[in-house]
Amino acid sequence: MSEDRAPRRALRTVVIIGSTRAGRFGPTVAGWFAGRARRRAELCVDVVDLAEAGLPDALVEDGDPRPAPVGALATRLAAADAFVVVTPEYNRSFPAPLKTAIDWFHEEWRAKPVAIVSYGGESGGLYAASQLREVFTELHAVAVPGGVGVARYWEQFTADGAWPKPSAPCNTDAAALLDRLTWWAHALRDARALRPYPAS
Repeated sequence: MSEDRAPRRALRTVVIIGSTRAGRFGPTVAGWFAGRARRRAELCVDVVDLAEAGLPDALVEDGDPRPAPVGALATRLAAADAFVVVTPEYNRSFPAPLKTAIDWFHEEWRAKPVAIVSYGGESGGLYAASQLREVFTELHAVAVPGGVGVARYWEQFTADGAWPKPSAPCNTDAAALLDRLTWWAHALRDARALRPYPAS
């Protein structure tokens, strides 16, 4: 088989549940999106729940050893070709534990695409998503254009309690976001293989 026809390695895609508070809806949203992603043969999905990751609240100085939970998660993030961050919106921003989790890592995000799935009230998490884009851009990641914003998510249950309704706009938005995330993941993985990213 010629090289240009060789099967391509699946894109490792890490879906991060950004909320850690009691009663959170994040696992439901992340489970739904991860399920949509797993329908695509070219994506290999790994779900990271920050409520279970055990990351310390306080960062260490540069050069100091990383705590064990940070090192364990670093391995999973470093292996990723793409990320999906699932976040609620609290007071027009994203949760503090998510910011701490982002700040624990640097090279792991670099030159990789990040898709944002947000949920909340009327805005659907628009403000949280906007701020996350700025943060990831600073870390030299590529925030995928568009996204999924689920407004009034509590209205999207079916009669039997499943979420979301088949008619919910987030279903169409998810398909489009996965298309763009996959494109960027392939493009950036190929670019990283060709030459190191010049971060400094």
